[in-house]
Amino acid sequence: MNASGTTVFRAEQVVLPGETRAASVHVSNGVIAKISDYDDLPAGAAVETFKGAVLMPGVVDSHVHINEPWRTEWEGFESATRAAAAGGVTTLVEMPLNAIPATTTVEALRAKLKAAEGKLSVDVGFWGGVVPGNSTELGALWRAGACGFKAFLSPSGVDEFEHINEPDLRLALAELAALGAPLLVHAELPSGLRAAADASAAGCRRYSNYLATRPPEAEQAAIDLLIRLATEFSTPIHIVHLAAASALPAIERARSAGVRLTVETCPHYLHFTAEDIADARTEYKCAPPIRERAHREALWAALKRGAIDLIASDHSPCPPAMKLAERGDFLNAWGGIASLQLGLSVVWSEAQTRGHTLSDVARWMCEAPALLAGLPTKGAIAVGRDADLVVFDPTATWEVDGNVLQHRHKVTPYHGTKLTGQVRSTFVRGRCVFRDGAIDQDSGSSGRILLGRGTTTRG
Repeated sequence: MNASGTTVFRAEQVVLPGETRAASVHVSNGVIAKISDYDDLPAGAAVETFKGAVLMPGVVDSHVHINEPWRTEWEGFESATRAAAAGGVTTLVEMPLNAIPATTTVEALRAKLKAAEGKLSVDVGFWGGVVPGNSTELGALWRAGACGFKAFLSPSGVDEFEHINEPDLRLALAELAALGAPLLVHAELPSGLRAAADASAAGCRRYSNYLATRPPEAEQAAIDLLIRLATEFSTPIHIVHLAAASALPAIERARSAGVRLTVETCPHYLHFTAEDIADARTEYKCAPPIRERAHREALWAALKRGAIDLIASDHSPCPPAMKLAERGDFLNAWGGIASLQLGLSVVWSEAQTRGHTLSDVARWMCEAPALLAGLPTKGAIAVGRDADLVVFDPTATWEVDGNVLQHRHKVTPYHGTKLTGQVRSTFVRGRCVFRDGAIDQDSGSSGRILLGRGTTTRG
């Protein structure tokens, strides 16, 4: 410990709420105590000076599938949080599937908290799940630490997390309205999904064939339903991973009318386009699917005007065999993209070509996700917030090598992609967990379990 107990982090560009400027960030006991001029260095303080780089808030990724316990061979807390640290993510919120048991009861949440202990390089919160028949569990889950709740309107892909219908939604929304808890929804209606036009081996290899099975209309119909119910119940509803830009007009009308609706999209929808996906390249499969270029550009325009609130990874890995790469079978491969370590660089690569700033990126990837998850000490470089900091070089160019990613499995559609912007260092509450390509070997003791705003008991 230095003499003053303070560490000063300074850079000529610090991304602060509402401005980017030269500044010194004074950290004491892991919390930001003061933000001052660049040359304000108290006697005895340790000083970290970052030249040629930007100091920005740590990313808050509110949509991550870690899968531990029981599906740890897909992804686990150790590997996922190392990947997060390497990608500038200092806080993530873990989805209630695909672990076993799914986080739909207090007992399941307890199992997940126990599985996470001592394995976290970054801070982790947890969403609870809404499935048929568990509406009476939601209050207890909220009080036990869930940050909010997630539901699927179409099959999730795993048997232990069933999708819900309108009667189930009504039961859940009545409970959540009383709690003040948000409901996150995978918005595709089964009635809008289509059987494959060609289910032969050759047809399974065509991306266009898969894309046609999940048309934009499936998202639009689900979002129309959610808007109607959000209006009726006044419960905050969050649409996850929006891919269909054609749903935006209805979303914007609802928000203008005061409906409590927020929206996210993902790096893969902002980077890739359907036109560029070759047949048999199943690493690109996700749901909703990556759509055509016109959708991508409309999503970027919606971010610019504030119609989309945030960007989250939807990191959803699986063992490589489940991607059926040898067969190139889009119809039967697992749908999910591994991207936790790459999101910040991917988004910045696209954002900077469209005239956006790192302040915009921080709003989408730090501030707004923290607000959604009810984490008031996260998401910004501000006095009283946790000293979760990222040193980011916005001009560095590099090529993704999937083989050296920290994710448990290395399959990713970003392999070979050239990106602009690279994480140099990551600090969680002032402690360095990643620097110059290397994870701190003691970082597993750096992260903490975060309990939600409704917590009255640890379980």
